[in-house]
Amino acid sequence: MTASANDLLVFSPQGIYCPKADIYIDPWKPVQKAIITHGHSDHARKGHEKYICAPLTLPVLRHRLGKNIQAEALPFGKTLTVHGVHFSLHPAGHIPGSAQVRVEHKGEVWVVTGDYKLHSDPISEPFESVYCHTMITESTFGLPIYQWSDPKIIIQDIHTWWRDCQAKDHLAVIHAYSLGKAQRLIAELDNHLGPIFTHKSIEPINEIFRRNGLHLPQTTLINEAHQREDLKGGLLLAPPSALNSDELQRFGPISDAMASGWMSLRKGRFRRTADRGFALSDHVDWPGLLSAIRESRAERVLVTHGFSTQFARYLREIGLDALAVDTRFQGEPAPDDTTDEDAQIHPV
Repeated sequence: MTASANDLLVFSPQGIYCPKADIYIDPWKPVQKAIITHGHSDHARKGHEKYICAPLTLPVLRHRLGKNIQAEALPFGKTLTVHGVHFSLHPAGHIPGSAQVRVEHKGEVWVVTGDYKLHSDPISEPFESVYCHTMITESTFGLPIYQWSDPKIIIQDIHTWWRDCQAKDHLAVIHAYSLGKAQRLIAELDNHLGPIFTHKSIEPINEIFRRNGLHLPQTTLINEAHQREDLKGGLLLAPPSALNSDELQRFGPISDAMASGWMSLRKGRFRRTADRGFALSDHVDWPGLLSAIRESRAERVLVTHGFSTQFARYLREIGLDALAVDTRFQGEPAPDDTTDEDAQIHPV
């Protein structure tokens, strides 16, 4: 897809670009000015001269990209106008602080969803439907087989598994991405069942959110001094990169679980990476994708990452003007993906 006089946003070699305002959205190469939808590493990259994001994303960017980056917060619903183009951020529901970007010029409205979900959770701002003419949507789980169960049922299943681990005197270990998924689990799990411990890549994110007004139950950072008995009856949250690591095996016997949308495939290859799988995703499922597009009233839909070709084809079959567009966004990485979200974290 190339730039034209009719396109408010174009897909350039650097990323999604607004030529009229000279601003990029989640660019994957260094640019002068970037609006960032959220702090995951495929959307928030190093090297930009200036970053613009939602208030709760700002401290995450400073933690992950460096304290000295030039960045400013744009509150949800507030308008930033550059060369007659109006930009505003709206909740995406993906993780705390995640945003959609609304772009308007002379009555033409585009929306870049970033990553998003429609199911509510205790810590993320609920997804806001934004009317637009053109919608740029993710399709990480853009196939009919991906339809999420009620998250409350999944949390109940995790509680049952945790109790079973306690009965067997196994340490329960859930592998979840350090930004967003881990905090969601902390907020939703019943900490009366036992103490919740966290890996060194997760606890700094917890503290960032706590300092910025997000309520999270108490957690304990594990360290080299902790012994097996110290974690007895507890649940440990760790990143996918720690699966089968010597760092955790010293607390054995353990029972590993993975919290990811990919766990919905009972016989899929991702199920083989852990003892248990819980299909808890921070991305929109198939019905949610269709609902979000319908509610946006978009006349044209551009589909990025995931099952973009298949999903765009389906949208055309039901009468929408839809096109799949290649980007460097990854969506929810598979548990055994070589691109490790946690590899991007700066030590604190």
